[in-house]
Amino acid sequence: MKKYIVLILAVLSVPMIMQSTPTEVLKLRTFDALVYTPPASGNFTILNITEDDVENEGGYPFPRNRLAEIHKTILENGAMGVGWVMSFPQSDRFGGDIEFAQQLITSPSVIAMFENGKGVYPTPTGTVVKGDDVGGVFTTGVKSNIEVLASSSLQGIAVAPTEVDNLVRRIPLLLRTPDGWVASFGTQVLKAITGARSYIITTNENGIQEIAVRGLPPVKTDSFGRKWISWVKTSETTLSEMDVKDKYVFIGVTANGVMPQIATPVGLVEPHYIQAALAESMLVPNSPYIPDYALAAELGIFIATVSLTWLLLHVFGITWGLMSAGAIMSLTAYLGVYLVQQGILIDVTWTMVSQFITATIAFYLRFRQQFKLRQQIKKQFEHYLDPRQVKQLQDKPELLVLGGEKRYATFLFTDVRGFTSMSETLPPEQVAYIMNKALTAQQYAVQNNGGMVDKYIGDAMMAIFNAPLDQERHEELAVQTALDIETNMLVLNKELKEQGLPKIVIGIGINSGEAVIGNMGSDTRFDYTAIGDAVNTAARLESSTKEYGVDILIGESTINKITQKYKYVRSINVKGKRKALKVYTI
Repeated sequence: MKKYIVLILAVLSVPMIMQSTPTEVLKLRTFDALVYTPPASGNFTILNITEDDVENEGGYPFPRNRLAEIHKTILENGAMGVGWVMSFPQSDRFGGDIEFAQQLITSPSVIAMFENGKGVYPTPTGTVVKGDDVGGVFTTGVKSNIEVLASSSLQGIAVAPTEVDNLVRRIPLLLRTPDGWVASFGTQVLKAITGARSYIITTNENGIQEIAVRGLPPVKTDSFGRKWISWVKTSETTLSEMDVKDKYVFIGVTANGVMPQIATPVGLVEPHYIQAALAESMLVPNSPYIPDYALAAELGIFIATVSLTWLLLHVFGITWGLMSAGAIMSLTAYLGVYLVQQGILIDVTWTMVSQFITATIAFYLRFRQQFKLRQQIKKQFEHYLDPRQVKQLQDKPELLVLGGEKRYATFLFTDVRGFTSMSETLPPEQVAYIMNKALTAQQYAVQNNGGMVDKYIGDAMMAIFNAPLDQERHEELAVQTALDIETNMLVLNKELKEQGLPKIVIGIGINSGEAVIGNMGSDTRFDYTAIGDAVNTAARLESSTKEYGVDILIGESTINKITQKYKYVRSINVKGKRKALKVYTI
């Protein structure tokens, strides 16, 4: 069975190690469902330029002097700053650039840059790196804003990279260029609010650990500097409402066809919603992140729990094994939920899937093993035991463990007298007919008294009482079996006489005592039998019946436990015994 679990672990670990699309999607969707969504910080609001606003203004884009008016009004209404999640790569055809720039410079302002993949990079942001300058996500280049506006405010890249399922979940706080680091839009907003002059990047051998804006607590990231987004429900307002007091305002366009909508776990949203969520997420205590040891932790949990699931199903059997496997899955699920809610994004979903697959395979193999064992027991004992006894053995196969047990029992041997001369004088088919009749009659007598026919040895039979199942008064039942055999032989002989066939005379030896009883043989071929001195004595008593002129000889150990009337024969010397044995008959 070890080879199976090794194979299962190897196969099931491949999707996890290789981060295959299905397992990655499963992981991400699980995080979506479990990550705690905190309340809004109250520091931000989103101002939407709506379809009605575009219609009222006579179209989009708005003239820059109109943007200057909006900016001024926002500040007059008590806002602490404005972030324009829109870019300005070309001069205003109405000549309002300078007027807009003058408004930008009056407050902590940020304007957006969007990636275009053309290899034009903005001026690097001031950064301090603690550790080796490693890790990070490279930008492919941006569409630059005109100089007058770029020099009047901070700039941030409104980047929104997607995952394997084309949803946005992680955004790099800083991006790499050939010349240094540049900030994402939401990150620059926090820098604008605090007035910080640089970012602090902490790294280790795996990459980035955390990024901090001077004056704010550091933000844990993955090794690429990406922040997992908490989709905080930030307050919203419009140009007509202007509810912006004491808020930093993210301005974006929601009018149809102006800005592209981006798929996220919370639905399709415009870029300014994503950047506002990034800024909110950086202020969340114990904000969720994927640690650099995540894969190692996931593999450790996977190997430990899947192996334990397999082990328990084989140690405890199907019922208790399945209950234990269910408990392991429950504990694994609890661990996963607990870690995620603590902000540590360690995935256990594939581990739970693997536990289910492993439990199913283990259940099947265990069931198949037990089914084969039940069939083997039935095949081995159905002709020698009562059906009820066979079912008991099928329900408790542990009674038939290879090697057996030391057990007190009664043993009965029979032998057909004159078999050699019979086989020499009669045709083989008649000999076989007579022997089958004789052995069948003996078998019925044994089974009717609860004994087990252990084996046939030519014309001889060996039976055991009080094994494999416990049997009260087994000594008396063995003696009664001997009497029943004699009765059955009388009936059989009458039948044989009518057919012109010779009669059968049976010699019977009975003895009680301890013996090793169980499955004897090899791992692949074995028989249920008994070995020991008590067994040998019963066989020698049977061989002595002819010598002493009786059909039944019973050992003293058996006689001491029966109530039938018996007759002392004599003390006899049995081969292998130094002391003479007292033997009896009925």
